[in-house]
Amino acid sequence: MKKTLLIAAAAAGLTVGSAAVAQEQMRGPMGGDVTRADVESRIAERFARMDANGDGLLNQADREARARERFAAMDANGNGQLSFDEMQAAREEQRANREERRAERGDRRGGQRMARRGGRGGGEGRGMMERADTNGDAAISLEEMTTAALARFDAADANGDGTLTAEERRAQRGERRGRRGGGRQE
Repeated sequence: MKKTLLIAAAAAGLTVGSAAVAQEQMRGPMGGDVTRADVESRIAERFARMDANGDGLLNQADREARARERFAAMDANGNGQLSFDEMQAAREEQRANREERRAERGDRRGGQRMARRGGRGGGEGRGMMERADTNGDAAISLEEMTTAALARFDAADANGDGTLTAEERRAQRGERRGRRGGGRQE
């Protein structure tokens, strides 16, 4: 039972993780400009990391493989079961890693953005991944993922010059907030 619950939770994590892909790909270094070529390169790198079984598709098999990897990493004594202590240790390690990443990028916001979105924010990401699956086979190829990311890039590239500026990204975020029916809730 514990193992099943954890695998289901980890599988959901892959979907949420992949949801951030397009958003992450459109951030330049230190908030600077990003080009279409930058996005294509970042998508290819991210896709390779997400394709856990190396079959060239992101699908249920990858979610299960990632979930099993996470489970094995948390199962400190290797007995195939997670104790409360093992789960707590894993949560503490994740928290420490998250804080370290924030410190490295100078993130002073802490968890404010996630709190405004109501947690991990899987709703928008799930829809984005479903839209990327253009042939409806419940799997996403590198081509589908790249096409979806570039479509989002092109929609944000207001002047069509192939470079996305910080101002264009801010405008796109404002449009998305407007479509979702809300602004910032600080």
